[in-house]
Amino acid sequence: MYKLIALDMDGTLLNSDKEISAENKQAIARARDKGVAVVLASGRPLEGMQPKLDELDIHSDKDFVLYYNGSMVKNVGTDEVILQKGLDGKAAKALARHAEALGAYVHAFSTEHGLITPALNPYTDIEANINGLDITVMDFETLSDDHPIIKVLMVAEPSKLNEVISALPAALREEFTVVQSAPFFLEFLNPASHKGAGVAAIVEHLGIHPDEVICMGDAENDHAMLEYAGLGIAMANAMEATKQIADYITESNDNHGVAKAIEKFVLAVDSSVA
Repeated sequence: MYKLIALDMDGTLLNSDKEISAENKQAIARARDKGVAVVLASGRPLEGMQPKLDELDIHSDKDFVLYYNGSMVKNVGTDEVILQKGLDGKAAKALARHAEALGAYVHAFSTEHGLITPALNPYTDIEANINGLDITVMDFETLSDDHPIIKVLMVAEPSKLNEVISALPAALREEFTVVQSAPFFLEFLNPASHKGAGVAAIVEHLGIHPDEVICMGDAENDHAMLEYAGLGIAMANAMEATKQIADYITESNDNHGVAKAIEKFVLAVDSSVA
């Protein structure tokens, strides 16, 4: 029944050590052997996803990857971009001003400069370390209004970020897609960008139906794709709000929840039909 599985990475596919368990790897391989497409869908940049794509042998011209929370989607084998929605320097400057007023740090992804921030901070360091990126320190006010920006993040320690979220002007939520991807990351995207839109672009490209899609995730930035999918699955370690919108809750990311969901809804179903 299911033809595509979209998997969030951090907190979902990856365990607490940022590794793919042998159980998850085996279940994904078996699903792909049965012709089910498996897509990694992450807020990370592609550089931070590539080692895991390689580990799963996801590299053919029939494979897709969704990165920057759906701002970018491309064919892994051909490099064909099938969806690209970003921001600009004007938006980055405005968000940096809001971040300063709210007492948060800010960083962004520039198509020219990579990971940029006006001031070094522990949370931009986390972004850089997770994804193997260099940091460029630059004043956002020096960006031209039309400078291509992929996404902007307000970052802070979790309790402070909760305060920022509570104080966030309503107008920003109307102007951008705003999602919390980690306890210390609040992301601002093009209003047409989210993981649901990214998965939808792949579904349309493949000519399949949303009912034939499984999406798995653990956080707010996964909500759009869980709601879009025929079967939205939350991890046992997911945010409570994520569990509430899911159709099913699997085991945690440290207990091979991805593998157990694939076995239940893809492999066991196929076995019973056979």
